[in-house]
Amino acid sequence: MLMIASLVCGLVFGAGLLISGMVQTTKVLGFLDIFGDWDPSLAVVMGAALAVSAPGFLLVRRRAQPLFAAQNFWPTKMSIDRPLVVGAALFGIGWGLVGLCPGPALENLATLSPAVIVFALAMAAGMVVHRLWQATSSKMINEATLRTAADG
Repeated sequence: MLMIASLVCGLVFGAGLLISGMVQTTKVLGFLDIFGDWDPSLAVVMGAALAVSAPGFLLVRRRAQPLFAAQNFWPTKMSIDRPLVVGAALFGIGWGLVGLCPGPALENLATLSPAVIVFALAMAAGMVVHRLWQATSSKMINEATLRTAADG
């Protein structure tokens, strides 16, 4: 059942991206060009997304357990730290440079555009590099903790 729910959610998300124009790089870049030929239509998309998702999150927060999983996986980290700021900056820079973020990039792979394929490959490479960096950092922290432990 979880697979079917995931498929339906993915299809609804993809349809929303397609209908809203978020997969059109020119539309996204027009929205981000606030000092040029600004296209504010994506602000309506963002407002509509908030109007739909906010009540949904309120309803889900009231439930003890999700419908199709054993437990909720709410974010536990509440602080703004360097990795969050760097990640947000990289996301924003990438979005502003080419007008694509991960969802529309994956959806645009169906066009077989070489530029989109290069973007998706670079995005996947960035994810792999992040995983490796995170694993290395965790290993270094664990080793430092063991070296400074009272018994060891």
